[in-house]
Amino acid sequence: MDRGLLGRGLPNFSGAPPSSSAPVTMASPTVSTDAAVSDVDAMLRVKTGDESAFAYLVQKYRRPMVGFMYRMCHNPSTAEELAQEVFLRVYRSRTSYEPSAKFTTWLYRIATNLAVNHARDTRHERPENTMRLDEPDRETGATPDLADESLNAEEQILKRERLAAIRSKVNALPERQRVAVIMHKYQQMD
Repeated sequence: MDRGLLGRGLPNFSGAPPSSSAPVTMASPTVSTDAAVSDVDAMLRVKTGDESAFAYLVQKYRRPMVGFMYRMCHNPSTAEELAQEVFLRVYRSRTSYEPSAKFTTWLYRIATNLAVNHARDTRHERPENTMRLDEPDRETGATPDLADESLNAEEQILKRERLAAIRSKVNALPERQRVAVIMHKYQQMD
C-alpha cells in the first residue's frame, strides 16, 4: 500500500468525487482517535462524505488488514496491494453501507472475498506448498512465526514437525474453512 498516500490522507480514488487536485491533508481531522468514536460512527460519517473519518479507519485497520492478507497470500507486496484494494472497495461502497452488523464483520467480509478471489485467480501462478511457517522467507529473510531462541535442538525439531503437520492440515482445508481458521487464529475474530 502506498504509505505516502495514506500519510497525506485520503487518496483520490477513481469514482470518488474529487474535492480538489491537491491531496487531502490530515492537518485537522474531524474524527478524534478517542475511544468514544466507534467504527460504525466513523463509517457513517464516511457515508456522508467525511474524508477524515475514512482516513481514521484506514489508519486504524491498515496493519491488521495487511497482516490478514499476508496470511492469505504469503507475499508481502501482494498483501499490501490487496489491503489497499480492500480500502478502495470500502470507500467505493460507502454509500450503500448499512450498520446492520459490526464494522469489522463488514470489513473482513470484503477482505475475505477479495482474498478468496485472488487465491482462485492466481492458483495457476504459484507453485504448491511454497510457504513454510518454520523457515525464513526467501525474499525478506523474515520468519512468519517468531522462533523461540531458547528451545533446545530436540524441542526445535518437535516444533517444526508440529508446525508442518498443522500447516498441511490448514492448507488441506477448503478455502472458506481455511479463511475461518486464519481469521480466528491470527485476527482474533470469532
